[in-house]
Formats: sequence, structure tokens, C-alpha cells
Amino acid sequence: MINYFKKEKVLSIALFLGFVSCFFIHLDRKYLDYIDMRVLALLFCLMLLVKGFQSVGLLDLMIVKMFGQVRSTHSMCRTLILICFFLSMIMTNDVALITFVPFAILALKRCGQEKLTIRVVVLQTMAANLGSMLTPIGNPQNLYLFSTSGMSAAAFFRTMLPLAAVSLLLLMAAAFLLPNEEVQMHEEHVASALPKRETGIYSGLFLINLLVVFRLISWVPAIIITIAAILLLHRRQLLMQVDYALLLTFVGFFVFVGNIGRIPAVSTAIAQILNGREILVSALFSQFLSNVPAALLLSGFTNNFAGLLVGTNVGGLGTLIASMASLISYKQYAESENSEKGKYLLTFTLYNVAGLVILLAFSQGYYRI
Repeated sequence: MINYFKKEKVLSIALFLGFVSCFFIHLDRKYLDYIDMRVLALLFCLMLLVKGFQSVGLLDLMIVKMFGQVRSTHSMCRTLILICFFLSMIMTNDVALITFVPFAILALKRCGQEKLTIRVVVLQTMAANLGSMLTPIGNPQNLYLFSTSGMSAAAFFRTMLPLAAVSLLLLMAAAFLLPNEEVQMHEEHVASALPKRETGIYSGLFLINLLVVFRLISWVPAIIITIAAILLLHRRQLLMQVDYALLLTFVGFFVFVGNIGRIPAVSTAIAQILNGREILVSALFSQFLSNVPAALLLSGFTNNFAGLLVGTNVGGLGTLIASMASLISYKQYAESENSEKGKYLLTFTLYNVAGLVILLAFSQGYYRI
């Protein structure tokens, strides 16, 4: 167990913080309200289905079809980054990263450009976190703040469009700085045809879970149908490949943030600090709590929801836990062959802190909210 928790450092921190907070707020029924079961169920199902798509060779085939004619690393990397930026607006940042980080790792490996994997995955992560800011359904904090505030769709887009545009320019500048070399996709060991029945079932399950993302159906039937289908396909081994440590990490942070909000002295201090400084404070809080819990916590102490919206989205950059979606990318990369975790964390921090400083400076200068 000691070796396991040494390996899973982020999980260890989350569980430790959650455990310590229980000494201040004793166990009661309100603990059940802390944990967002919909988020956990959606993450579980999507991780399961991505493993299913990998098992039938779908990602390999998509890579060959999409990048078979690519001849430069610049065009390949831009495509991988832009996919995450734009699809996160409708798929959410979590789903975009669960789907396309493994895709990028395989694509770069297949064309012999593994040296770019860390930088591309880091930029994909930033792209998903920044692209998702443009729509109310792009990430959990947007949906929560949009629903709670009663803000109109027009007001939402007016607030977020300038920041999203600057973010896109920043990402393209970072992608341009990557080395530009000629590449050729190696197609060996890629099946020319997929098992139709299994691929069709996984695709149907994926669409069902996208309906959960858009809140068109409940997560309860979705997770039941997904697990039942996996069992009927006799693919129980996929259930063992789900990253349960990541799910437990979410639980730990949910408990910690829920308890912090119920400590009177802490609540009073937060209200005083937040007044008139919503963008800066919410961005800074996101660095330690992650932006979704920060939005949940701080929304009870101000009516400036536009400021929280900007601050928590910009605050998704910075530390590894600033956005819980960033943990997904890290875990996906860490489990890949020949991963360099220390180098990834260093690169992630350098890119994200630089992005945080630039976008926070823009936000403080541009917005008068």
C-alpha cells in the first residue's frame, strides 16, 4: 500500500486533505451532497469505452486515416491541439482529453515522433481547458455558474469569447515553436477492418454517454447500460483497466472542498478576500482546489458570477490540480510506454504557468467585472 500511494501522489494528497477535513466537520448526511456522482459515472464510462475502442484497434485506424498523408510535425501537432480545443466546447474538456490524448500518443509513436509527445499532450491539455471555456457545457464549472447565475446565453458568450480568442492565438504560437520535421506514418500492424459488432456497440454506448454530458438523459441508466453491454460482450477485462485511482482522487477533493465550505471562520475569511477581486482570487483558489471545486465554493460568497467564470477558466492553467481534466492527461501519459513523469510535470508546469500569467494579465486589463 505504501508503494502504491508513493506512485499515486495526487491521489494521496486528495485523500489526505479529505481525511484531515473530516476532523473539522464530522460525518453527517451532508457528506452525500459533496460527491458529484454524475461526474464520477461519466468519467468511469468514458474511460471504459476508450479502452474498448483501443482494444478493437479503432484509434490506430483513425490515426492512419487522418494522418496518413501528413508530411510535417507542425501540421500534425496543430491538428491534435485544435481537435481538443474545438471539440471540448461540445464534448467537455474531460471527454476530449480521455478520447484524444491516447490518440495523440499513438499517432506520434506511429510516425516516430515520440520526442514531441510530452509537449503535444501538455498543449492538448491546455487546449481542452481553454476551448471548453467558450460554451456553458464545455466544462462543469461553466455549467454550474451559468445555471446558478441565471446569465443569458448572449451575456455568457460576450464574456468568454475575447478570452477564448486570445487563448487560441496563444496555443497556436506555442505550437509554432515546436520543431518542424518531415514525417511519414508507419502503417504496419494496423487492421484494415474493425469488428463491426463490437465497434458498433462501443460507438452506441459512447453516444449514450454524450447524451449524459448534454444532460439529455440521466447518468444512472447510462452507467447500467454501459456495464451490462461490456459484460454481455465478455470484455470484463476492460473493467480492470479503468483508472480507479483517478475516480478516488475526485472523491477526495469533493470531500475536502465540501468540508472547507462549512467551517465558519474559513467562510468569513473567503468572503472578505473575494470582494472586488473575483477574477484573481478564483484563479488562485483554483491552483489549490481545482477550478470546479473553487467555483462551487466561491459562488456562495459573491454575486459577481462573470468574474468567477473568467477566473476559474483562466485558473484551469497553472498547477496539475488546477483543472481536474489535467489529471486525466497526466494519467494517460504516465501509463504510456517509456513515459517520463518528471519531465512531463516540469514541462506541464512551465507551459501552464506561462499561460496563466499571460491570460490573467489580459483578463485583469480587459474585463471590468
